[in-house]
Amino acid sequence: MPIALTPPPVPEVKILGDVNAQPASKRKIICFSDFDGTIFMQDTGHVLFDNHGCGSKRREVLDEQIKTGERSFRDVSEEMWGSLNVPFENGFEIMEKTLEIDPDFQKFHAFCVSNNIPFNVISAGLKPILRRVLDTFLGEEASSHIDIVANEAQISADGSEWKPIWRHDTELGHDKALSITEARKEAELECEDGTIPLIVFIGDGVSDLPAAREADVLFARRGLRLEEYCIEHKISYIAFDTFADIQREIERIKEDDEKKTGGKGVPARFNPRANLWRRVSSKQAVPRYVVMSPTKEEKMFLWPEAFTELKTPAIEITEATLIPAMSASAA
Repeated sequence: MPIALTPPPVPEVKILGDVNAQPASKRKIICFSDFDGTIFMQDTGHVLFDNHGCGSKRREVLDEQIKTGERSFRDVSEEMWGSLNVPFENGFEIMEKTLEIDPDFQKFHAFCVSNNIPFNVISAGLKPILRRVLDTFLGEEASSHIDIVANEAQISADGSEWKPIWRHDTELGHDKALSITEARKEAELECEDGTIPLIVFIGDGVSDLPAAREADVLFARRGLRLEEYCIEHKISYIAFDTFADIQREIERIKEDDEKKTGGKGVPARFNPRANLWRRVSSKQAVPRYVVMSPTKEEKMFLWPEAFTELKTPAIEITEATLIPAMSASAA
């Protein structure tokens, strides 16, 4: 029988860089980040599929089926995960050897912890895998400060069955029946202390496109699809090569906001559409809002890559209809 796998504790194998503690900003800053291609250079699922599952050629065919709308994200993902035949521990060995973490992420994360900046991972992957990767590369104590919103999994002891436990029973893994009105009644715009938080999103690719209109500050990895899209549609963003660039910019933005607002009212860099993320700024609200997210755009943002709907002859959706361009705001 398949079992829900909770990976056993592993010793800390990497040490956080020294970071001088800084006084917490009056303005609460909340970070949301993609995982694959952003924190880590490779895709965790692809590493497993290519080495212990369907193989790279079949995976590329399946990826194309998602892009064209021939099959749903959930359907294709179930085939990919179902192709695996390897115990969790053996599968993790290849990930540990293959994955490369952004060279400055550990220092950035320590900066977030010391400055009371919540850091959240939003992923369409499997939570047990993501947690184990973070535990190994950051150490369990540092990893415990990161909240992960992702799918759970059932993995048999002998590795013969890998099955995602989708958060919702739909083609995209979301419940389409729940309305935005219900979600907005469940959460407030302002933080508990009365200030309005600054929302930061960090991403790299097509799956992060909706973040372009849902964050106060958007960071896009330089030279990849998200940056290209922002340029094409005149969407305000900050390019980054490593998380050191992000840290420097956040420090600058904090100082600028303090001078202009004193940490009160709306942030100096304010995007009204970021209210989506302000509503999910607490640990309790994040999963609840994911459940209640009804629109395709919000599902795209909350669940990277899980936004393709099955094609029908009567409907044609183009990239231009997904995200209206947002005017670039002054830094």
